Amino acid sequence: MSDDRWTEGPEVASGKTDAMAGAPGDSAEALRERQRLAQMGMMDRWIDGVLTEQRRARRWKLFFRLMLLTVVLVTLFTSVYSLFWDSSGTAMPAQRHLGIVEVNGVIASDSPANAERIIKGLNRAWDSESAAAVVLHINSPGGSPVQSQRIYAEIMRLREQGDKPIIAVIEDLGASGAYYIAAAADEIVASPVSLVGSIGVIYAGFGFEEAIERIGVERRVLTAGENKAFLDPFQPMDEASEDFWQSVLNQTHRQFVDDVRAGRGERLSDSPDIFSGLIWSGEQSVALGLVDQLGSLEQVARAQVGGAHWEDYTPNLDPFERLTRRFTQVVAEVLGVDAPNTPLRF
Repeated sequence: MSDDRWTEGPEVASGKTDAMAGAPGDSAEALRERQRLAQMGMMDRWIDGVLTEQRRARRWKLFFRLMLLTVVLVTLFTSVYSLFWDSSGTAMPAQRHLGIVEVNGVIASDSPANAERIIKGLNRAWDSESAAAVVLHINSPGGSPVQSQRIYAEIMRLREQGDKPIIAVIEDLGASGAYYIAAAADEIVASPVSLVGSIGVIYAGFGFEEAIERIGVERRVLTAGENKAFLDPFQPMDEASEDFWQSVLNQTHRQFVDDVRAGRGERLSDSPDIFSGLIWSGEQSVALGLVDQLGSLEQVARAQVGGAHWEDYTPNLDPFERLTRRFTQVVAEVLGVDAPNTPLRF
């Protein structure tokens, strides 16, 4: 028998190599041919499997590339569209109308209701010759003291020029920092069931010092400055630190109260509850001087321009910025690090 590697070696288990074992009485040459064909069949099946996997991988790669290209094209299209065809407030229609600026959601530097965006909208509406009045359309629980103060200051600056009225129209909610903004307007209008007020400052946190002791965790904090970590939730707050932080809140609250008084003037009642942080309905707010009259955006438009005519001057959000902001927000929430830029909230 020739030294053929396919016919030599130990006997293999029956059942797995029946195709290679051949039939009784086969010659050595027939057996070798049968084995060669069986090996070629196995090789063909292996090659077919590899090619199938390669084709599948190419299809998925092509699919993801097309998806990425689609996202890029949609982003570019929406960006170009928002810049050249859908730029809110840039058309300045000839018909007399209300110039609307939306204050919607939490007021913060990283939210749509940020000072830069709202101030830009205010100036667009103010500069429009066909805008009979500037309307702050408010539906917000408040937010950052700094962002609220920036918007308040800009409204007061425009109001002092006296060219056109600035009206705050409160929808469902005009509380805290949102009311801070509204107080700068010439007039405040709200629904009878709107929620208005909450003139106060809040800081909220947690104390975990006993929790980490129970689970055997050692907190390691190094600071330069003995009070640098006085708000660390894993360390107890002593009386001196609490008194100091309360003084910061009191001073911020006093600034809030002074600005509301400057904006509303003698229209405010003498009730001590106004600046206690309480919140009232729109109907109750009229008696307290927090709101001038009850009504809606449609009623204000009819009174100012004789019909429901208004234009939104709020700058559009950049689609890519909106996408990245939402992605960052989701990641922060998942990681548990979602926190405001400032611990103080109006």
